[in-house]
Amino acid sequence: MDPILLFKALILGIVEGLTEFLPISSTGHLIILGSLLDYTDEQSKVFKIVIQLGAILAVCWDFRERIGKALGGLGSDPVQQRFAGLLLVGFLPAAVLGLLFHSTIKAYLFNPLSVAGALIVGGFLILYIERKAYHPRISSVDDMRWPDALKVGFAQAMAMFPGTSRSGATIMGGLIFGLSRKTATEFSFFLAIPTMFAATVYDVYKNWSLLHMADLPVFAVGFLAAFVAAMLTVKALLRYVSNHDFTVFAWYRIVFGVIVLLTAEMGWVEWTA
Repeated sequence: MDPILLFKALILGIVEGLTEFLPISSTGHLIILGSLLDYTDEQSKVFKIVIQLGAILAVCWDFRERIGKALGGLGSDPVQQRFAGLLLVGFLPAAVLGLLFHSTIKAYLFNPLSVAGALIVGGFLILYIERKAYHPRISSVDDMRWPDALKVGFAQAMAMFPGTSRSGATIMGGLIFGLSRKTATEFSFFLAIPTMFAATVYDVYKNWSLLHMADLPVFAVGFLAAFVAAMLTVKALLRYVSNHDFTVFAWYRIVFGVIVLLTAEMGWVEWTA
């Protein structure tokens, strides 16, 4: 196995794990970094699916007690049934809109320059939202109602546009719709589980012919790197949101997006889809 390819897998896996649950767009970073590393072939499409699965399994592990409690109570516990219902309602907008528009968006917007533009726009939106005085009325996921979950679900659906950030859209949407910062962040993590599992199954089905046993070492390296990096990031983010807002991530998005556009304009980097 090519050691250079394994190194690329390691780097991309780490980046996926670090960015998946931060409001800076993991898909956008993978598109840009994949172009920079010249890893944009057919294998890379399946690779990115696999490492996203590694990141979401890290969340499942971190919240295994809450998930186990929810699954165990589906048959008899009204609280857990209600929690599962909230996740289903929040998941539906992304599921429906994803089936309708996923292929079109992937064909036209999955490129570094579109991502850079979305990073910049999203960064300014985060700055605007953070400067508004939103007063939370929901301090716990268990206090949410189905209209709250539906509205956050539509916010999450905006992340179909690469560079938007699934976690950023759900967290910022949650703040706008009355969730506390911690509640919005936790619901973003929970909502990621059905959303990303469904996206993974759909993408694997669409790209089944690209799966080869010879690629297993590359996928394994990226998967493990994403799993470990995501597990560390989730814990750190929950601690961070207790005392900070997301302004630093907004400025990071803006600066990063401007750098990508500047390097393209100056001809310093030839970005490819």
